[in-house]
Amino acid sequence: MRLMLLLSIFCILFLVCPSSQQFPRICTTAEVLRTKQCCPVWEGDGSVCGATSGRGFCQDVVVSDLPNGPQYPHTNIDDRERWPLVFYNRTCRCAGNFMGVNCGECKFGYFGANCAERRESVRRNIFQLSVTDRQKFIAYLNLAKNTVSPDYVIVTGTYDQMNNGENPMFADISVYDLFVWMHYYVSRDALLGGANNVWTNIDFAHESAAFLPWHRVYLLFWEHEIRKLTGDFNFTIPYWDWRDAQDCEICTDELMGGRSPLNPNLISPASVFSSWKVICTQPEDYNRREVLCNGTGEGPLLRNPGNHDRRRVSRLPTSADVEFVVSLTEYETDPMDRTANMSFRNALEGFASPETGRAVQGQSTMHNALHVFMNGSMSSVQGSANDPIFLLHHAFIDSIFEQWLRRHQPPRTHYPAANAPIGHNDGYYMVPFIPLYRNGDYFLSTKDLGYEYAYLLDPGQRFVQEFLSPYLEQARQIWQWLVGAGILGALVAGIVAAGVALVCRKRRRQKKKRASAYGERQPLLNSSEESSTSYQTTL
Repeated sequence: MRLMLLLSIFCILFLVCPSSQQFPRICTTAEVLRTKQCCPVWEGDGSVCGATSGRGFCQDVVVSDLPNGPQYPHTNIDDRERWPLVFYNRTCRCAGNFMGVNCGECKFGYFGANCAERRESVRRNIFQLSVTDRQKFIAYLNLAKNTVSPDYVIVTGTYDQMNNGENPMFADISVYDLFVWMHYYVSRDALLGGANNVWTNIDFAHESAAFLPWHRVYLLFWEHEIRKLTGDFNFTIPYWDWRDAQDCEICTDELMGGRSPLNPNLISPASVFSSWKVICTQPEDYNRREVLCNGTGEGPLLRNPGNHDRRRVSRLPTSADVEFVVSLTEYETDPMDRTANMSFRNALEGFASPETGRAVQGQSTMHNALHVFMNGSMSSVQGSANDPIFLLHHAFIDSIFEQWLRRHQPPRTHYPAANAPIGHNDGYYMVPFIPLYRNGDYFLSTKDLGYEYAYLLDPGQRFVQEFLSPYLEQARQIWQWLVGAGILGALVAGIVAAGVALVCRKRRRQKKKRASAYGERQPLLNSSEESSTSYQTTL
């Protein structure tokens, strides 16, 4: 009850906090779309992009002209080409440690009024969280699912359908579903004009080099938004270490929801996730009608782990699989798509064998294997983020990416600058993020971004994070009760001691009265005996 009250208060506070996701509400008017300038005022000093305080400036967006690969042969067809120029050609460019659509926030890993405080967060194994932290995580998920984003909206039509911005087409969305929609939008098919006339071999966040950096930024922003929504700036996304797992260990009612006894494809009614509605899960229908997902609920969350096509996924990844993939020395190899051989990215994403490094067809390994294994909402790329397990899974994928970076320490030149599929070159801005982030900027260690994974810490730090911290957290939660119990115990002990003393004193007085009644006027013992008696009495 206390937790829900705090969440409600923080939800109210959230309404006055700026956010940092795509399509800021303030930049979706016809006037802004006509001028293509998304440079909001920072309330801190009343200037555009916080320019008066030196936080940033409104500048032209300069996109890379380096060539893309041959996978997408069209030009000026899709709104995501040369992102974000179809919608905006001027945005805030933030300086120093500032970031955000109006430069009003701090870069990842920085805090404080002037973004000068450096802090490192630690993402922990969900099974190492205290019971309180697990419950808090689930409560935060549900709060995000049921809180409309006050600052951001989703686009529900193409720029052409909006008559080049004259008739804006945007819709409200919850904080959680905003991220579901973003994952849909970045991976959706390109509409070429006409029912079912689409180009499917296009994805700005999968099947090439940007897969890992894009999802790294996605998780950082999700974490960032939850912190602002709840006011809990110590919150981190937990991960599920699925190496050598035989089943869905986190599919319990205490965690991510068990299997419904009434329908194996549904979530148990005992889980809060059983009431969730999914969005963006009908791409064939959108393509037929030439529309975009508009965020409308489309049915319950589906999951039936383990009852998938065994020919496609014979087993979940093992520790040996992870070790082999991390040992691959090349981040990306030609042709830099799902057919690449001996590519760390392609092997980790799951289009290559974790035993040979060679691309495979008709099978899903590593990252892809978990999506197929879940056999439900998570198994379709465009709608996969509907399942909250998506977050735990991708947090662990991100940690494997971090293992590879630390082992091989590649220079930025290892990331492809040109000829990758559209959206994946180093200098390409990530779709659909506003503010803007380049792929290559996140080809670096988590330490530079202000976070760490518990199992990658030094042994001493790992012991504190994975074993000691949960107990300390439990003690922190109940320390008031412990202090109260100690004070109460002291009071009771004092009362008992006082009572015993009074009883003893009363008995001595009664004994003296009885002695006086028999006429005894002299002590019966000599001085040495009196001393002995006095000692015993004192004792």
